[in-house]
Amino acid sequence: MLRSPLLPLTATAALLLCPATASTGGRMTTTTTTTTLAFQNLLPRMNLPSLSSISSLFSPPPVRYGDVELEDRLLAAIECTGGGGGGGEGEGEEKKRRRRRRLDISDEVSDLVNQLESSARSVPRPAIAPELYGRWRLLRTSNADTASPIQRKAVDATRFDIYQDIVVLDDDDDDVDEGGDDEGKEEDKKTKKKKKKLLVRQIVEFGKGGGGTDDDNINRLCVDALASTSAYPLEELTEREGTGRILGFNVLGVSKVGKEADEDPNRPDSRVRFVFDEGRFEFGNKITLPYPVPFRNPLFRDAVKGWIDVTYLSDRVRISRGNKGTTFVLRKVE
Repeated sequence: MLRSPLLPLTATAALLLCPATASTGGRMTTTTTTTTLAFQNLLPRMNLPSLSSISSLFSPPPVRYGDVELEDRLLAAIECTGGGGGGGEGEGEEKKRRRRRRLDISDEVSDLVNQLESSARSVPRPAIAPELYGRWRLLRTSNADTASPIQRKAVDATRFDIYQDIVVLDDDDDDVDEGGDDEGKEEDKKTKKKKKKLLVRQIVEFGKGGGGTDDDNINRLCVDALASTSAYPLEELTEREGTGRILGFNVLGVSKVGKEADEDPNRPDSRVRFVFDEGRFEFGNKITLPYPVPFRNPLFRDAVKGWIDVTYLSDRVRISRGNKGTTFVLRKVE
């Protein structure tokens, strides 16, 4: 009788895939063969893909925001005109000659700013995005006629480094009480939750040490502003009513108000409102003196309100436009 050449192969495959069987007394008994054990021992050695690696093949790649090419060109253009300030006592004469005022925005820089603001690569809803929080260094700002003359003079002092911190803090002045009565004070403490507040801090570093890193050698002016976004609303922060002109003169800057101050509907969650609250001079870590401006005085409260619209945001570059018509270009500090 002819035998198929595939029979030995078929039999071998059967032995590999299932236990061998033998007939004993008319009953079928299952025994584990050496061949089966060998096949099972091979399984751990086989480099089979895991379920997680298979599912990752079908997951969309993470979205990365920011137009790196345009950002590089913008930073290079700013560097060519001085890099945004921060010269110290050891600054070379050649660099001093190259360094221009922080308020100078060339046509090239202005064009790149406009391109980034029109880019679809900006972080959406930037006013509440995680990329917004942290420390930013001011690189360039436009010299708007409506800006405060004091502000223009301060930011034009390119020997000083200027930073802006945007941070979320616990509001120590206010707790939210979710229940309880006079008889359950201990329970009340457990049900209280800390409110969070958004703070925008302006920092000007000056004096000994310039832009150094030793806090003991750096003098600072710090001005804190309470801020409000949809993520961290501040009830006190109502819309500004006055332009800020005093007897028709621009003393503290001229703000947009009314319809002119309306938010761009095409840029949702792009505005950060703020009201300046307090300031101080810090001389190293030893002496602190109050900043002599009565921010909390009701007569000045409306005049110290403002806002910035974040028109472009990535994890390293931010472009903002303020309520007094000024454009700011900032870089994230690592």
